[in-house]
Amino acid sequence: MSEKLNALLTQVNDELSFIEFVQALAADFEEEKELELSQPKLPYSTGTLGWENGSIDSMLSAAAAWGFSTAMNPSNKTKEQNPWRRCAHILYAGKFYE
Repeated sequence: MSEKLNALLTQVNDELSFIEFVQALAADFEEEKELELSQPKLPYSTGTLGWENGSIDSMLSAAAAWGFSTAMNPSNKTKEQNPWRRCAHILYAGKFYE
């Protein structure tokens, strides 16, 4: 799923592609949870699909922190010009940013 998720992220350019990305992100999280049930991860380790944040509140907090951090850094190369893709990147960062 993660490769598909990365591909969808790069294709976000409007509202519909953003919604498709959010659906894929949710499916990726659901798959991570299913894998966690069959193969519990070690404490303080990343999940099988790369999820650092295992709850909606921690995921959204991490996304907001990454978004703020990248918005405040004028030399940031990851800042997108397309607002839909920028929003997708912010949500995606909630998966891995601590």
